[in-house]
Amino acid sequence: MKPAVVLLHSSMSSKSQWSSLKAQLGDAYRCIPVDLQGYGASPFPADAGDDYIHTLAHEVDAVIAATASELEPGEAFHLIGHSFGGACALHMARRMPQRVLSLTLFEPVAFHLLPATHPAKQEIVSVVARIKACDNDRDATRIFIDYWNRPGAFDDAPHAAQEKMMAQIAKVRLDFDALLGEQATLADLSMLTMPSLVMAGERSPASTRLLVEQLGEALPNASAMQTRGGHMGPITHGDVVNPAIVNFVSGAEVTS
Repeated sequence: MKPAVVLLHSSMSSKSQWSSLKAQLGDAYRCIPVDLQGYGASPFPADAGDDYIHTLAHEVDAVIAATASELEPGEAFHLIGHSFGGACALHMARRMPQRVLSLTLFEPVAFHLLPATHPAKQEIVSVVARIKACDNDRDATRIFIDYWNRPGAFDDAPHAAQEKMMAQIAKVRLDFDALLGEQATLADLSMLTMPSLVMAGERSPASTRLLVEQLGEALPNASAMQTRGGHMGPITHGDVVNPAIVNFVSGAEVTS
């Protein structure tokens, strides 16, 4: 049987973001891209209400359910995650380390791992606070999109794209709750001994660039790599990111 590859996308995206990587992985692998909750064809968390607190455990439960029909019981697989999907992948790997053949993370937004007093942590905490303080979805979405891309990115987007992004900001707020509420520490990652690749874009925010640096040191068998572009590198710079991922998954040595 061909080895399986589970792919987890970023917030405000869907499993379709991996179509180019799937093509490059080719027939040698069984690619299993998953729509995270509230994105693509996956429903918004059913229990979400005033007292609901979203967690990465909720997301990983849904990923496990979505992949159950694609994987044999106990089957090992390669795990790839970008941004929010990367943070979910870290949680999933800690839950079932014996089943993860390799772990590939492009800027996992595991903000809970940042030191509380570090400026990078304060930066993202401030961004989240500004998003939550907005009284309308347009302003909240603008803050989110511009932080991860560049100032003016939201206003420069076509109207239809703006409307689609605004429709997903409610799930983004839940994503941030899950990320900042996760209790894992860098020390907890010592159990993740599988080969790991952590990647960051050269123009990315300080928060994720620091995270990738920390993960490169904390994961016992990790290589860290910087690529062209920014946080959305797997989408905007797939010509650079995808070949690096394919080489790593296939067992090639990573060169920073």
